[in-house]
Amino acid sequence: MFKINTNDLKYLAVFCIVSLFGNAQDKSTTITFNQDEKAPVISKHIYGHFAEHLGRCIYDGFFVGDTSKIANTNGVRNDIVKALKDLKIPNLRWPGGCFADTYHWKDGIGPQKDRPTIVNQWWGGVTEDNSFGTHDFLNLCELLETEPYVSGNVGSGTVQELADWVQYTNFDGVSPMSDLRKQNGRKEPWKVKYWGIGNEAWGCGGNMTAEYYANEYRKYATFIADWTNSGGLMRIASGANSDDYHWTETLMKNIPNHMLGGVALHHYSVIDWNNKGDAVSFTEDMYFKTMSEALEMEELVTKHAAIMDKYDPEKKVDLVVDEWGGWYAVEEGTNPGFLYQQNTMRDAVLAGVTLNIFNNHADRVRMANLAQCVNVLQAVILTDKAKMILTPTYHVMNMYKVHQDAKLIPLKFHSPKYELNGKSLPAVSVSASKDTSGLVHISMVNIDANKANTINLDLGALGVKNVTASIITSDKLQDYNAFDNPNHIVIKKLDNAKIKKGKLNITIPPFSVIMIEGK
Repeated sequence: MFKINTNDLKYLAVFCIVSLFGNAQDKSTTITFNQDEKAPVISKHIYGHFAEHLGRCIYDGFFVGDTSKIANTNGVRNDIVKALKDLKIPNLRWPGGCFADTYHWKDGIGPQKDRPTIVNQWWGGVTEDNSFGTHDFLNLCELLETEPYVSGNVGSGTVQELADWVQYTNFDGVSPMSDLRKQNGRKEPWKVKYWGIGNEAWGCGGNMTAEYYANEYRKYATFIADWTNSGGLMRIASGANSDDYHWTETLMKNIPNHMLGGVALHHYSVIDWNNKGDAVSFTEDMYFKTMSEALEMEELVTKHAAIMDKYDPEKKVDLVVDEWGGWYAVEEGTNPGFLYQQNTMRDAVLAGVTLNIFNNHADRVRMANLAQCVNVLQAVILTDKAKMILTPTYHVMNMYKVHQDAKLIPLKFHSPKYELNGKSLPAVSVSASKDTSGLVHISMVNIDANKANTINLDLGALGVKNVTASIITSDKLQDYNAFDNPNHIVIKKLDNAKIKKGKLNITIPPFSVIMIEGK
């Protein structure tokens, strides 16, 4: 546990954890909790990540080649592997994104010198040499001890191509594709469970109608066999763009449930697609708009889940939010097609509220993927040659990993408002869980850019006697971790959390993320 030093005293001016429940001078909000045995488990797969062949995510990010002076294992950076293992990432999605529907997997196997090049038409028009392919990705997942989530090519591929890919990665017997895998140096299959049947079929994946894609999905799903014969392969449909509820309705109505493992949903927190705004030099008004888009996830998940409930009342089909995050203008001087942006306290707050929403909808949301993992959009890791930094978003996901596979604790409260220019948003976001060892975790976010909010936690129903607390915050919303100051924003531990008569009073500073641990 970190000790408070003089540099941390400024936090105590606004962040006080004291036993003052019921103090008349505090205008506070009370949160009550209920341990419900029927509450769902928060799937660890909600905390998944995304690695597309886009900009410097794969090349000059994950993959530097085995001749690099940067410490690596078969070309993959060791420092990135360690950072992601520390994060306990449960799954990693690859190779796209839009790139997936132009990717032909056989181009990325065999001797590297024999692999053909292609042009990445979606992201910067750069030449892709296919030096990072199926073996490299799946071996990376083994290093990370994470589940691979492979996006198949429906837009420009064929049913046979995708069926062959599944056989190549998963079949343990004698077959043309498993024999080819062995010729390429891998005897045992990787047994990939998660397969996306195309990506954004409504857009870069083919500009299809929902009705057309539903038929395509049925065809592809029919020929993608579970080569393990264990029922373990999960097929995930290309889902809706934000509030396209017709798309979800059409898929759920026209695709039998037994053919669907999950239905995807994509939503980015974008101020304006024509003017995304700077990643660092943003105004409070721009911040407010970003938070409004982030909080829209609550409505999207609720409404898409309600449609799924009509056709799948037993909730067997997962809602998979496999692309989410903040999207801003690229950093000055970088390739516009590489989507490289800095990561500030705004992103920390965005991540906290989004993960709270997913946790609270764990009965249907069972998988999600932050876009993206390294050097692209709301990345958890940024690199500059040999240098590597962990972003504020990384620290939020590190703080929240305690919720993985823990039982949701339902809660009730009325949030105070964050008001700006005559508009308002709920200022406080909360989710809670109890893990298998009996530890209770409560994650809290205050999105208000100016005002601290006092929250009373009624912990009586949880039987919690002792708590500890940690916080992610900074002086300014625009603060970030730079390569010459990589630890400007980190998780800080605070030691003064005490319970009085089953109640805890806590003041959350502006734009802060907090985790309470109780036992």
